Amino acid sequence: MARKYGKKASKKVARTMHERKRGKLRSGRSGKKVTSRKQAIAIGLSEARREGAKVPPRKKRSTKRRKRTASTRSTGKQRTRKRRSKRRTRRRAA
Repeated sequence: MARKYGKKASKKVARTMHERKRGKLRSGRSGKKVTSRKQAIAIGLSEARREGAKVPPRKKRSTKRRKRTASTRSTGKQRTRKRRSKRRTRRRAA
């Protein structure tokens, strides 16, 4: 049976798993500590992908799903805008 991932990719995953065990692995912009095994593996594979290792591409989502998430994202952004209170606007006008 053929290997799913190349040697470089498996080394990268092993390194990220080691970092996770030691509590050194962080993810995203927030830099939150990664505690999930699955998340650590995903991070390792994406890093290997960036370096050009033999890793299959990420699974694509269906177009129906993509459209739905895009629409919910845009509506969420619209709702999060803060409105100025009426008292404050009255105070500024006076």
